[in-house]
Amino acid sequence: MILNAQRFRERVKASGAGDSQLASVLRRPGINALSAVRNWTKGNFKPAPRREDIRALAAALNVGVGEIADFDGTHKWARISPRKVRLLSDLIRGRDIDTALTMLKFSRKRAAIFVRKALESAIASAADNDADVTRLVVCESRVDAGPTMKRFQPKDRGRAHPIMKRTSHVRVAVAEA
Repeated sequence: MILNAQRFRERVKASGAGDSQLASVLRRPGINALSAVRNWTKGNFKPAPRREDIRALAAALNVGVGEIADFDGTHKWARISPRKVRLLSDLIRGRDIDTALTMLKFSRKRAAIFVRKALESAIASAADNDADVTRLVVCESRVDAGPTMKRFQPKDRGRAHPIMKRTSHVRVAVAEA
């Protein structure tokens, strides 16, 4: 679950709640709650808001969790090049989940499996937090490069050619439309 700064800011304005009011509901030791709420309102996520923080803020604003947060799913260390996965990641961004799942199901690319797993994880996260699953849209779809394993292939006359075995981190976030 990720706090959406823009929607959070809009809900705070609409409710008229002050930063100190919102800070009073945070019960996490070791952080300055007032500065954390101010940072989150600006879009700076230091310290990172946890799941219980987002739920407490939603309760204080009298809104559902889905109105101030996005739900994400990840697939880390996928053994495929990020360039291949980005083709499908770009394809589903901005689409509703039914269309995105159908596109990934019938895609002939191997990367569709990794993206579909991350999308299904995001949908399950949204369902766990009582979001309306029929109204979900893919708001973010990102692929980052993971660690690269460096291997060498022996060649003639004692030479060695490098082989880069790339990995990817796939992240898909859904939000209620």
